[in-house]
Amino acid sequence: MGDPSVNVSFTEFQLIGFTDLKGYRPLLFIPFCIILMYTLFANGVLMIIIAKERKLHAPMYILIGLIAALGFVVPIYFIPRMLVSFLWEMNTITRHECLIQMFCLHFSGCFQSTILLGMAVDRYFAIIYPLRYNDFVNMTNSLIFSAIFSIRNAVSIIAMVGLVVPLTFCKTNLIYHSFCEHTSVVNLACNDVTKNYLALTVAFGITSADCFLIFCSYVIIFVVIFRSPSGESRHKAIHTCTTHIMTIAIAYISVTAAFVGYRVATIPRDARILTSAMYHLVPAICNPIIYGLRTTEIRTQIVKCLKCNKIATN
Repeated sequence: MGDPSVNVSFTEFQLIGFTDLKGYRPLLFIPFCIILMYTLFANGVLMIIIAKERKLHAPMYILIGLIAALGFVVPIYFIPRMLVSFLWEMNTITRHECLIQMFCLHFSGCFQSTILLGMAVDRYFAIIYPLRYNDFVNMTNSLIFSAIFSIRNAVSIIAMVGLVVPLTFCKTNLIYHSFCEHTSVVNLACNDVTKNYLALTVAFGITSADCFLIFCSYVIIFVVIFRSPSGESRHKAIHTCTTHIMTIAIAYISVTAAFVGYRVATIPRDARILTSAMYHLVPAICNPIIYGLRTTEIRTQIVKCLKCNKIATN
């Protein structure tokens, strides 16, 4: 328990991530600025293509559009503040801003896990029950699925962040991180934080459960695919599922790297911050490339738009 005599709680924090780099820290502005511009452009193009083309208004492409939307908004949560910090050493963030940023980042992580699960479920019914696909995957069922998992995610993250609100931060207001990550903030508290780590474990357990369900779905899918006769439909199913597995692998490898980074004491703290940032950024960087190059329908529409723009300029 915290010292009851302590009645001071910081209302502002200093995000001082990467200061171990000293004079080289401002150079980080360049790669993170490039990442921000690329993720906004690439994911924005993917969203526009899916929104404009009616042929792509199917459940799977809508899920891809949602993944692109996450890739668009998540970097906005923290990269602009990082860029300002790198160039002008403006590291201050208020307690309320910190909690909002924490909620947005962790909720986005859970929401990404839900979208990946939705993709796995979609492919499961498309391949296991192709003749009844529209019976299972329709607007009503999709809305029910979305509502249940959105409520689950919101309750989990609201509880996790809500438990941070009453904490007293009297140790220091220096956070060696570039954004308000739950563990980094909670470690500054003078109170008993057992409930906070329990809530974090529950949130991590939710994404782990999603990962387990995704794994089981694709095991069944590939068993069915490889038992089916070879042909164009089998090749297309393998190609589509492989594309989704690449996305899933990138997401969960990133989160695993960030999770391990905070629990191995020998890892330098700048490396921990980098892996934590990449957990949010790698999917946003890779997904537009994966779906833009490997999804024929999306690639065709991108090429068509490029040709139209080229003709218009000529």
